[in-house]
Amino acid sequence: MQFFKQYGLLLGGLGFSNLGNWIYLIALNLAVWHLTHSPAAVAGIYIAGPIARICSNFFAGSIIDRYDKKRLMVYSDIIRGIIVCIMPFSSSIWLIYSFIFLANIASSFFGPSSIYVITKLVKDEDKLRFNALNSTLSYGSFMIGPALAGGIIAISNTSVAMWANAFTFFVCAWAIASLPNIKNEVTEKSSRLTFNVIRDDFSQVWAYIRGKPKLLIFFAVYLTALMFAFALDSQEMTFLKDVFHTTDTTYGIVVSVAGLGAIFGGLCATAMVKKLSLQTYIGAGFSLTMLSYLLFYSSTVLWLAIISFIALGFFMAFSNTGYATMYQTTIPPVLMGRFGSSLDLLQSVAQIILTFVLGVFAEWFSLQLVAVIFSAVALSLAIYLYFYIVPHTKQFSLEVVNENSH
Repeated sequence: MQFFKQYGLLLGGLGFSNLGNWIYLIALNLAVWHLTHSPAAVAGIYIAGPIARICSNFFAGSIIDRYDKKRLMVYSDIIRGIIVCIMPFSSSIWLIYSFIFLANIASSFFGPSSIYVITKLVKDEDKLRFNALNSTLSYGSFMIGPALAGGIIAISNTSVAMWANAFTFFVCAWAIASLPNIKNEVTEKSSRLTFNVIRDDFSQVWAYIRGKPKLLIFFAVYLTALMFAFALDSQEMTFLKDVFHTTDTTYGIVVSVAGLGAIFGGLCATAMVKKLSLQTYIGAGFSLTMLSYLLFYSSTVLWLAIISFIALGFFMAFSNTGYATMYQTTIPPVLMGRFGSSLDLLQSVAQIILTFVLGVFAEWFSLQLVAVIFSAVALSLAIYLYFYIVPHTKQFSLEVVNENSH
C-alpha cells in the first residue's frame, strides 16, 4: 500500500497516457479511412509519425537536458490533448497529417523526460517493481484501449473517441503536475539552440558511451536485435493470413491472447522482483522473447503460433522491465534527454530500413523463410547478450553511481 501511495500518481498518469495512445490510434485509423477510403492514406499515418520523431530527435534531447523535465511532460500532454481535440474538425487529410506530425514531436519530449522523472522519483530498490507494474499497465492499455475505442465509436463516432483520448492526456498532465518537485540536473544552458550546440550535445553522448565499451556493445546488440523484432511485428498479420488463412476475427483473438500473456507476464515480473536478478530479467527475458519470435514464424500449425505469441507477450514483459531498470540506473540523469533522443533517432532510422528490407525480401522469397532468418539473427544476438554482455550490467550501474558521487 505504501508503494502505491508513493508512486500511484506517476503510475496513473503514465497509464492514462498509454490508454489514450491506443484510443487515439484506433479512432485515427477509422477517421482517416472514413475521410479518404484509401489504404494508402491510412498507411500515411504510420509514416508521418516516424518522420516526425526522426526530425525532432535531432534537437529534443538538447532541450530536455536544459529544462524542467516534469514541466516538459505536462506541456507535452497538454499540447497533444489540444491537437487531438481539434483534429476531428479537420476535413483535409494533409492537415490531419500535419497534426499527427506535431503530436509526435510533442511525444518525443514526453518519453525521455518521463525516464528522468522515474529515475529521480522512484527509489533504486523500487525501480524493478515499478517498471514491472508500468509494463503491466502499458499492456493493459493495449488490451483495454482498442476495446474502449470500439465501444465509444459504436455508441457515438470517431470524434468522441478522439475527445476521450484528449481527456486522458489532460488527466496525465494533471497527475504529472501534482507530483513532488524534482531537482533537475541540467546541462549548461545556452541562450540559443544552435546547430553547433546540438552537434556538441551529440558529441558528448558519443564521448560518454565510447568511454564504456561494454555498455556501448550492450546497447548496440540489444537495440539491433530489438529493431529486427520491430520489423517482424509489421508482418504478424500478413503471416497469419498468408500461412494459416486466418479470418479478421481470428487475428483479433490471437492479438488479444498475446496481450493477456503480456499482462500476466507483467504481473509475474512484479511478483518475482525479490527472487530474480536484474540480469535475469534482461538476459533471459530478452532471449526467450526472441525465441518466441522464432517459434512463431517457424510454426506450421495455428495452435503453436498462438502459444508462441502468448509466450512472446509474457517474456517481453520481463525483458522490458529489466531494460528500463538498467537504463535508469546506468545513464547519468544529466545526459538522459540527449542519450534517449539519440537512441530514438537511431532506432527510428533502423526500424524503417529493416522493415523495408524485410518487406522487399518477403516479396522476392517466402515470407516465412525471411521472417525465420530475421528471428534467428535476433535470437543469436540476444543469446550473445545474455552470456557475454549482461553479466557486466552490475558494473555499468556501479560506474554511474561512482561518477555521480564526484
